[in-house]
Parts: sequence; C-alpha cells; structure tokens
Amino acid sequence: MRHFLLTIEPYVRRTARTALWGAGIGLVTMTLIIFWQVFARYVLNDSPSWTESTSVQLMGWFIFLGASVGIHEGYHLGFDVLVYVVPDNGKKALRTISDLAVLGFSLAMMVYGTELMAGTWNTTIPTLGLPGGTTFMPLIVGAVLSILFTANRILRRFCGLENANAFAISD
Repeated sequence: MRHFLLTIEPYVRRTARTALWGAGIGLVTMTLIIFWQVFARYVLNDSPSWTESTSVQLMGWFIFLGASVGIHEGYHLGFDVLVYVVPDNGKKALRTISDLAVLGFSLAMMVYGTELMAGTWNTTIPTLGLPGGTTFMPLIVGAVLSILFTANRILRRFCGLENANAFAISD
C-alpha cells in the first residue's frame, strides 16, 4: 500500500493543482463577468441577461474545487482545538475521525448531488440554455475530489507516511 501511495502521489498532487487553477480561473472569470454586468448596466444602460446565471455557475465551480483543495492541503474541516490539547497518540485518532466525517459528508454530497442533477437535467436555465442539472455538477466534482483527497490522507496516515495531515501542491 505504501508503494502504491508513493506512486500515485504526483498524480494526486497534479489533480489538486489543476483543481486550484480551475478555482482561480473561475474566480477571475466571475469577477470580470460581474464587472461587465455593472459596466453594461450603469454605463451602457443595457444589462446582459446571461451574466448573473453564468456568475452563479462559476461560483459553484470555484467554491467546490477550492474546498476540495483545502481538504488536500489540510486547511479545511477539522477538529483543530482538540488536536492541540491531546497527547500525540490521540492526535492521529482525532485526525482520522475528522477525515472519516469529511469522507462521509463527501460521499453524501456525491450521491445526493447526483440525484439532484438527474432530477433537474430536463429543465433549462433560461438565460443560458443549459440543462438545469449542470448547476449541480460542481457539487459532484468537488465531492469526488474531496473523497479522493480524504481517502489519500487516511491511507497515508495508516501507512505512516509523512505529511499525512497536509500536502503542498507545488513540486
């Protein structure tokens, strides 16, 4: 298992870096769209109808991609207060319990997000012409990445690998 985890580490790191770039590009793009919306509304007196819907779609992507990267890096969701006051052998157990809670929550997000996407796929977002289910795609992708990163953290901790609690996504 240890060899397998060390083998996939560059791919997991690359996946996290790609998600981080996706989140960053989404945030910048949303900011530019909102700028265009404000400019068009107040300067041109003609607000485009697609800007708000597109911004909401992008917001979902950068929030869920960013959250999954936070899990990968060890900055998201944890029992930090207790970890500082328990002995070293208790820290591993608390971090694992925290990761199991995140794993369960991520699995629920994936399952219920898929149900929501399937249930709304036949509707249409009027201003974009996209299926309504596309709204839930960031939730599902973020959940899958969170599952991957959390499972990796748990397995690394179980195998005694260093940095099982946080990773740097740069090489």
